[in-house]
Amino acid sequence: MCGIYGTTIKYNENQVKQKLERTSFRGPDKLGFEYFGNDKNVIFGHNRLAIIDLDARSNQPFTYQEKIHIVFNGEIYNFQSIKKELVKNGYQFKTTSDTEVICAAYLEYGNSFVSKLNGMFSFVIYDEHKQKLFGARDRMGQKPFYYYFNGHDFEFASQISSIQLFNKHLTISSKSISYYLAWGFIPDPFSIFNEVNKLKAGHTIEFDLQTKTLKQEPYWDINKEPSKFTGNYNDAKETLNNLIKDAVSLRLFADVPVGVFLSGGIDSSVISALATQTTTSKVKTFSVKFNEKGFDESTYAQQVANHLNTDHHVIQCNYSEGLDLIENFNTYYDEPFADASAIPSMLLAKYTREKVTVALSGDGGDESFIGYHRYKWMKQVSSIYKLPNTIRKLSSNIAGAMPHYRLKMIANGLKHASLEDLYVATATDVDFSWLNTQDNFLNISEKEYLKHHSKNLLERISDFDLKTYLNWDINTKVDRATMAYSLEARAPLMDYRIVEFARSLPTDFKYQGTNQKRILKDVLYKHVPKHIFDRPKAGFTMPFSEWFKNDLKDYVLSELNDDELKKIPNINHKEVSIRIKQHMNGSWNRYPLIWKLLVLKQWLNANKSYNIV
Repeated sequence: MCGIYGTTIKYNENQVKQKLERTSFRGPDKLGFEYFGNDKNVIFGHNRLAIIDLDARSNQPFTYQEKIHIVFNGEIYNFQSIKKELVKNGYQFKTTSDTEVICAAYLEYGNSFVSKLNGMFSFVIYDEHKQKLFGARDRMGQKPFYYYFNGHDFEFASQISSIQLFNKHLTISSKSISYYLAWGFIPDPFSIFNEVNKLKAGHTIEFDLQTKTLKQEPYWDINKEPSKFTGNYNDAKETLNNLIKDAVSLRLFADVPVGVFLSGGIDSSVISALATQTTTSKVKTFSVKFNEKGFDESTYAQQVANHLNTDHHVIQCNYSEGLDLIENFNTYYDEPFADASAIPSMLLAKYTREKVTVALSGDGGDESFIGYHRYKWMKQVSSIYKLPNTIRKLSSNIAGAMPHYRLKMIANGLKHASLEDLYVATATDVDFSWLNTQDNFLNISEKEYLKHHSKNLLERISDFDLKTYLNWDINTKVDRATMAYSLEARAPLMDYRIVEFARSLPTDFKYQGTNQKRILKDVLYKHVPKHIFDRPKAGFTMPFSEWFKNDLKDYVLSELNDDELKKIPNINHKEVSIRIKQHMNGSWNRYPLIWKLLVLKQWLNANKSYNIV
């Protein structure tokens, strides 16, 4: 786990060093950069967080056979099996790292070798013989990849701030601000700057140094047609148990201490349970504790830890430390990002790093096994969409006349023409009356996954979330939160074999009646008693709703008063002001909007020198 950087722009050594130092928290063990090519026209830089083969021989930029150079961020979990194949084919290795295996696999198999990799990664290879740069990003988008291309020069990095430094040709994207205000993040391939893009998950990128051309290609995607698992439910449960166990085992391999994030929920508990079965050492587990009522799940995590006999650590989250993270948020999330659970994620990472360098997480379970509350709501509301439009509109009008804000949200939702449109609105915000923009912020290509009508509604929205919410929100949150404290996070449930297997299962294996994540729960109950989990599902959130009305009230009203709101583009400041007042008087919970605006304002204040176009 590291930070990568590279460019064909002729920056001097001091400038390159500053670009790397900007994200040195991603890899504090070694900062390195090198100029390559006959005229030194390619610069590669790297911030190393040493995880596998801690020796300096595996520092990057790494050169293989004097002609292949690489900068690589992430982990290849199956690198040892690939290495065995390559050794049989005559390749020799001087390190025990996965970095060297990537280079050899590229030489042996060409660009298609990416499909052999099981891992989380973003990398770029400089092939001196072919005079090209070849890069790739992992299937799920766990590792970031930003790039700048002006038709002649190419620049890439793990974080946008490295590209931003010394680049005088960037402008802030008004359209991306609209996307952010709607979604809470900026969807791929866009970034906050018009001139910088993100490489999409499951894609490769190639830059020809001679013709100055750039091309991108997908190497993995979700199947449009449903694939069918042919066994019975017990067969599927056993297969899934073995897949998760193997995915956990692969991710426990490291030359540094490894732990597990344990919230006490289904996903993290199944990872913790199978981790205890695949290692002889006592597993270290970590959870966060809040003092506010309704936000503290640490007692459930403790029950799971007690049953599994892990070395459990509870991290206390308090108001003062939360405020400190808020004020420094954009140092690590260096483009606007509004998932408030980033704050407890950062706190969890900060204190986990004191004990371990790698932590396994349960991310990815809800998307693959239909676990979110909104899936249940979509299943319920789908029956309403079978009614004639006139009756649906009447239901919307009746609900909209009610004083309760949830009914008003339902009323707004029922106005959408289709269930697919409703789900996109639910994933963003069903009420956009506070936005003031001409940008079509709902126009994303990933909506195509909602149109694969050979699959049922639940499977389609699950596919959509895998390609959008998991990639753009969850993975961004976890990568930045953990790397802020030089901690590597690994997600066994995002192993592509598990993702593909989950997509092959009948829907009722995953969601039967009211039982969401059915098969994942049954795998867990083989290892941890069911009664521990007989409670409503809880999210990983901060008590911002209360903080904004109490401890942080003065901060919010100062940062988002009428004069300050007028400085924020693409919003109707009068409508927003009304919503802030609603939150403060307790009539409506508007904390997501308040947090979204606070983050954007903080970022814009730090980037006043750029024009918004």
